[in-house]
Amino acid sequence: MTDQTESPLGIAVVPVTPFQQNCSIVWCTRTKEAAVVDPGGDVERIRGALKELGVTPVAIWLTHGHIDHAGGATELAGVLNLPIIGPHEADKFLLDALPQQGLMFEMRGVQAVTPTRWLTEGDIVSVGDIEFSVQHVPGHTPGHVTLFQKDLRFLLAGDTVFAGSVGRTDFPYGNHKELIGAIKGKLLPLGDDVQFLPGHGPASTLGDERKANPFLQG
Repeated sequence: MTDQTESPLGIAVVPVTPFQQNCSIVWCTRTKEAAVVDPGGDVERIRGALKELGVTPVAIWLTHGHIDHAGGATELAGVLNLPIIGPHEADKFLLDALPQQGLMFEMRGVQAVTPTRWLTEGDIVSVGDIEFSVQHVPGHTPGHVTLFQKDLRFLLAGDTVFAGSVGRTDFPYGNHKELIGAIKGKLLPLGDDVQFLPGHGPASTLGDERKANPFLQG
């Protein structure tokens, strides 16, 4: 995990499941209120991280409906009595089918997810004093959202853009052209200085990806 407690925003990464998905815990360092972002599984590991960090979880935020991001959401929400916020309602069919996704990947006991609140473009989610704005960035999934903290220049990117790559679109519902258009039209304009945490792999900046990511040239 990485911890940035000198900032108004704390960030810790908890890799979960065989997919090594970057479940993240983000918290307001003044209030210690936290959100768990994309708890794909390994709920006990996530709970251990929350305890170790000394933060109080108040919500679960989902970027999209794939099992490696949402597979542990219902279990975690039930254990800690948390609301599930996001993604966009266009991913409802994926969240409804999480048990079937689990069987495909030999992940037992995965429960469907019914969000407390769906998200759409321009919505705001908050934890303590810290607000994130919502961008609807479809292509990897129809209802994928990203979460941007403007003042701290930080983006929770989910599976939209990665260091040197972009999200997969080889699903029946995927759309590569739509994903690239949304990254270029909604994410890159946030600014070259924005650091982002993707759903897998290392963090990067939007500027580095604009200049060197082979999927974003031209």
